[in-house]
Amino acid sequence: MPRDRRQALGGAGGGPFDPRRLRFSQDELRPQPIGRKARKVHVPEEQKDERYWSRRSRNNAAAKRSRDARRLKENQLSVRAAFLERENAALRHDVAAARRELARFRALLARYEARHGPI
Repeated sequence: MPRDRRQALGGAGGGPFDPRRLRFSQDELRPQPIGRKARKVHVPEEQKDERYWSRRSRNNAAAKRSRDARRLKENQLSVRAAFLERENAALRHDVAAARRELARFRALLARYEARHGPI
């Protein structure tokens, strides 16, 4: 993972999490296709040589990296969603306050125009 992404997530000495510094690409936010797993092939004990165990070891490491990457991406997405939900609630609050203020100013203008005529 790039250093700036880790820092934006609040890890690796990057300080607190700041979602405004973290950008998600369209590929990161797109749902991953669910593929079919290959059938397991039983390998007889006599064929489990050094090459077999080397490949198993590499595959296990790759599977672990893949699971960790998926978990990190899911965590990033949930954190991003929570941040956007909070931001959306704050923006809705701001819009409601602006509408109340607009209604107050319209009422004030209507009283002024009733007293002094149209502007």
